[in-house]
Amino acid sequence: MRNAPAISRLFILFYWILMIVCVGTGRIIIRGIQRNLLEKGIGLRNTLIVGTGNRANELDSIVKTHKQLGYKILKFISIDSDRKNPDRLDEIAKIIKENEITEVLIALEPNEKEKVIDVIKYCTGLNVNLKILPDTYEIVSGMVRTNQIYGVPLIEVMPEIMSPASKFVKRFLDISISVITLILLSPFFVITALLIKITSKGKIFYIQERVGKNGKLFNLYKFRSMYQDSENAPEWAAINDPRVTGIGRLMRKTHFDEFPQMINVLKNEMSLVGPRPERPYFVEMLKNEIPYYYKRMTVKPGITGYAQVKHNYDKNLDDVKVKLNYDFYYIENMSLRLDFKILINTIIIVILLKGQ
Repeated sequence: MRNAPAISRLFILFYWILMIVCVGTGRIIIRGIQRNLLEKGIGLRNTLIVGTGNRANELDSIVKTHKQLGYKILKFISIDSDRKNPDRLDEIAKIIKENEITEVLIALEPNEKEKVIDVIKYCTGLNVNLKILPDTYEIVSGMVRTNQIYGVPLIEVMPEIMSPASKFVKRFLDISISVITLILLSPFFVITALLIKITSKGKIFYIQERVGKNGKLFNLYKFRSMYQDSENAPEWAAINDPRVTGIGRLMRKTHFDEFPQMINVLKNEMSLVGPRPERPYFVEMLKNEIPYYYKRMTVKPGITGYAQVKHNYDKNLDDVKVKLNYDFYYIENMSLRLDFKILINTIIIVILLKGQ
């Protein structure tokens, strides 16, 4: 009996050694099989190269020499706006869809690097992986991850931060929390609806068009907190806004007017946590004013977000720029842990009545 614990520990040690060896060997075998299949041209990913100069030709040569990289070059896209060229940059979305492209390699000449932003804009919303040669790194600083292919560094643009498993859990939590919240707060929703109807004329819900992920438009739901027809044109939020009703002011203090957006979450138009969705008018304006604003629309918008717990309401363009930095931080560091922190901070803000 005295030797039993020692035997058990030895058995556990042997088990872990065996598992590590088996898993490691299995991975080596699988990668070896994948490599052999790719070298035979099986399983290659349809790829196009943006650029037609020396750098593009060098990259094409490397890819063709090393098929194990998994790229199958189908097209070269010219950034030249010459109408005689059939494969131009402004046709890239169409070319990607027609050829089922999954990989886009950007290899522009030094004097063309300002076009990288245009390439990213045209590819936003398409299910492709973007990689660029490092000369243009400074253009997309803060949006990249570097990979090496046989000594040639490629920079991955806007990589997926959350794993498929984390995305699944995030969506599961979105649905679960939304359903539970709608059920538990349903009596308060009825009371709120009655107070809105009694205290002012107009509809109970305020429905407004917003811009969602990849620029898709959707209708956002809120309890009406303003007098009917008080918003004739898009405006920034204002302190002590005279357009807000009495019950509306209380709803804004507690953020209770935002709860109907749980319906948007259930419809998969929004998430509990993410950058706040903006109106189309302001999106068009901000895309012209702020570089990389389109990056904000690469993720699903949320009821609350990192910018909302770190900064006040948007009162002017300066506020938007400050909050945009927080949105970028969230996009670049998305995780379930960060979502949890934002939700906790949001609950604290609601309890302390820090709404406007």
